[in-house]
Amino acid sequence: MDALSNIHWLYAMRFFHSLIPAHVIERLFWEQRGMTIPLVVYAEIIYAVTIVLLEVPTGILADRWGRKRMLIAAAVLSCFEFLILLYASEFWHFALVVFLAGIARTAASGSENALLYDSLLQHGREQLFEKHLGRMNALDFTAAILAALSGSWLAGRFGLELNYWISLGSAVLSLTISFFLKEPKALQAASSTEKPLPIRQYVAGSLRFFRTRPDVRLVVLTGMVTGAAVSFMDEFWQIYMNRLHIPVAFFGTVSAAMILLRVPGSVLAYALIGRFRYRPLILGVTSVIAVGFGCVALAGGYAGFAAVLLICLFYGIMEPLASGYLHHRIADSSMRATIDSFQSLGENLVLIVTGLGFGWLSVRHDIFGDFGFIAALCGAFLMYAWFASRRIEP
Repeated sequence: MDALSNIHWLYAMRFFHSLIPAHVIERLFWEQRGMTIPLVVYAEIIYAVTIVLLEVPTGILADRWGRKRMLIAAAVLSCFEFLILLYASEFWHFALVVFLAGIARTAASGSENALLYDSLLQHGREQLFEKHLGRMNALDFTAAILAALSGSWLAGRFGLELNYWISLGSAVLSLTISFFLKEPKALQAASSTEKPLPIRQYVAGSLRFFRTRPDVRLVVLTGMVTGAAVSFMDEFWQIYMNRLHIPVAFFGTVSAAMILLRVPGSVLAYALIGRFRYRPLILGVTSVIAVGFGCVALAGGYAGFAAVLLICLFYGIMEPLASGYLHHRIADSSMRATIDSFQSLGENLVLIVTGLGFGWLSVRHDIFGDFGFIAALCGAFLMYAWFASRRIEP
């Protein structure tokens, strides 16, 4: 099987991994099982801590053991997540779920991008990385839209639990597809002829890479901050819409709109890179996100809802932009997954720190104060990025 066929299998895996109707009613399901906003934030912190502790070790495992095996392991854990959630009733059940989700996330985060890039590299097509990553994200969003529309209808008609059974089935399909992936030949040959590097050498080499490339540090840091900010919106938009008195029956449409608006930026990111410099793209996206969260917190009503949609429209550009900038500057493919893992590690460190303030404010100012806090953080980072971004390469 040719390594280039990995792209199609990765497309299929991403589609079924995101075809999860449980997500559209997740916060309501958790709230129904006794999970308040502070408890959800604590669970998110457990998730983030798990990623911080395991992100780099799993990245090293992906480089030493193989990216395919790590993706299979991640898919297995995803199946267990939904199985446990179906019977969850105590906080520790949800804590176990987010712990497994954190392990699955770390196993897949560096492995997926590294497998995609090296599959293209083997055929001299690495310059198409952003294009294929954008298309994968578009399939991700398409599946999520289908899941949101069907999930809200199913939840209204049959209750919330059915969505989790369907999500379990989709996770099993994603697991099945993962067995068809293939390691690129260059990596197979290297793993069979070369002695694996010591673990400390992976870590030292990755840190040296970021230390000597301040431009990469800033681009990756921008992806971390904006990714963490939008993660809170993805987790709590249902509660925000509930506070705006939008009926649950419309949640599927709202979720679909939020996802659909990310598609153009994700798909066209590679074309924007060809037309504009990295600096205005990064500063522009960060500015919109900072101002958008300010409107979400202060405006409320239709203006707040419109700001949510605006954030989604511009954020779609950021992931392929930051990941592409990073991977094009990694010279050693044997450390690609490890270096990529540092991006997710940093994002979740930001999530942990931000989550503490988010949970504290939710008790005093509800969800509106939380989003105001996110706006302030994004605004502060934007000022820093404005002065530091002169080192970014074209």
